[in-house]
Amino acid sequence: MVEPGAYHENVDDPDLDSAALPPAPGAEQYVALALANTTIALPGGQFIDLLGTPSTTTEWLVAQGLAPVDAGLQEMCAGLVRSLREQVRVLLASMACGEPAPPSALNAVNEALSKAPTAELLRWDPVRGLYRTASHPITQIVEHALATLAVNAADLLTGPDAERIAACGSAPCSRFFLRNGRRQWCSVRCGDRARAARAYAKRSQHEPV
Repeated sequence: MVEPGAYHENVDDPDLDSAALPPAPGAEQYVALALANTTIALPGGQFIDLLGTPSTTTEWLVAQGLAPVDAGLQEMCAGLVRSLREQVRVLLASMACGEPAPPSALNAVNEALSKAPTAELLRWDPVRGLYRTASHPITQIVEHALATLAVNAADLLTGPDAERIAACGSAPCSRFFLRNGRRQWCSVRCGDRARAARAYAKRSQHEPV
């Protein structure tokens, strides 16, 4: 079994081809929903983490317009993005189930909301005297990305689309989406898999022991 947080992909198996999964409904509208869906559970105990390494985290942030291509994030920064993802997933799950939002998840998202630096800081140096400077550029990139993702999550969870948040109903899929009508699945593939499972279970009930 692949541990959460580890990146795994087997391109020889079509069920493990993350590129074959289209964005879940709403993920192109809300980057926070896309963030939540960067962890993908697949049949057979397989797991894909699109943020599993610093390089894949950088690639994902670049694709979302949240980091420059030469950002070169390290594991600590990638871990911060993964940590925010897990807290956003907790809030989406609580919204989808109609349950209270856990305080720990709220605190984590609120902390990310306050990450974006608003001004250069005032510092003192014996040679230079008083001067102003921004924080480390990599830190700035990550903090800006975290703040942007947190703002988007807050907008989704408190906006008109909040009541449409749903968890995919096709096990073991762990993605979230915005429901239209009575839709229960995040993709056609998940819907097909769920219908096939129901058909198999129905046949099994009528087969002689």
